[in-house]
Amino acid sequence: MGQRKASKDGDRKVGRRALLIGGTVAAAGSAVLARDELARLWWRVPGVEKPRKEGEVDYAGARWVAASDANWRRADRPDDFGIDMVIVHVTQGSFDSAVKAFQDPGHKAAAHYIVGQDGHIAQMIRELDVAYHAGNRDYNERSVGIEHEGFVDRPQDLTDEMYEASARLTARICARYGIPVDREHIIGHVEVPGTDHTDPGPHWDWDKYMRLVREARTAPA
Repeated sequence: MGQRKASKDGDRKVGRRALLIGGTVAAAGSAVLARDELARLWWRVPGVEKPRKEGEVDYAGARWVAASDANWRRADRPDDFGIDMVIVHVTQGSFDSAVKAFQDPGHKAAAHYIVGQDGHIAQMIRELDVAYHAGNRDYNERSVGIEHEGFVDRPQDLTDEMYEASARLTARICARYGIPVDREHIIGHVEVPGTDHTDPGPHWDWDKYMRLVREARTAPA
């Protein structure tokens, strides 16, 4: 997909703002701050998107497997929509079946990540973009969705490897966007207003999960 170019008028607007900012920052003697501010303003210009590389992941422990573009919406988060929430799901199926569903354009839903029972992680949608995972537009726009391989009525599916890998992932997401590590900001799909889903289900151990996320959040990078 080609990247749209800003209009000439947009370029002129950036130029004027850049001069003002550059002059102010130069007066303060900080060229580094000027460059950072110019970059931030540039990507906020309508029609200009952040650079993307095919196959790039947001979490170093993940493997890229692209979801169908029918199951998510291109965005520039957190610039256009702030991210303040992580939503926990359970796939109600195998890891491979979840991947297949998210690659199906007729499915009309997908999460950003899938975590397997053995702890391996696939990223299927960039965190920049809005995944159709919560069944609520506002929650989709402000959250990152994480699926977990298994069934809600099978506690044996919720392995230690899965909990630990998911907790590390959630901790990094919270660190990246300044999300508080608490149950108001890390929630289950069942807690999304208007949803008819019950995941992650009664066997999901929230106390254990939140403890692991806090431990991962404070651990050295």
